[in-house]
Amino acid sequence: MIRNATREDISAITAIYNDVIATTNAIYRENQVEVSERMDWFEDKNSHGYPVIVAEQEGAVVGYGVFGSFRFGEGYNHTVEHSVHVGVSHRGQGIGKNILEHLMQIAREQNRKVMVAAIDSTNVASINLHAAYGFKESARMPHVAQKHGQLLDLVLMQLEL
Repeated sequence: MIRNATREDISAITAIYNDVIATTNAIYRENQVEVSERMDWFEDKNSHGYPVIVAEQEGAVVGYGVFGSFRFGEGYNHTVEHSVHVGVSHRGQGIGKNILEHLMQIAREQNRKVMVAAIDSTNVASINLHAAYGFKESARMPHVAQKHGQLLDLVLMQLEL
């Protein structure tokens, strides 16, 4: 089940986020965050009309998705950048697809025109998922990030809604 996130989901969202930080290059951070930081993030998204959605199985949050502004300035209001993260024990089950589909639907309902995905170049599964939904690679930015002493390449993909 995909639904809007609530304040009660923030602990589960934080746990997924921190696991992704610790075990992958999908988030270009090295330090895990506190629930209070994710709560502030959640409140900020809500105050600006951006969705935070969760995937729930058997009463437990197993993944989440969000989008927000792509860049500063009203000229970019029609473009959003999104993120989708699924808990490690639930990956490969189509949950990420369901979350992405819901985010795309919400973006269309909000009359957005472009969705952008910023993906680590080694995350082939995410690149392939986005390509399957029509996202096209629009940029490959070598060595723009660093994590654990390793320089990382960022792939930008976009979809015209």
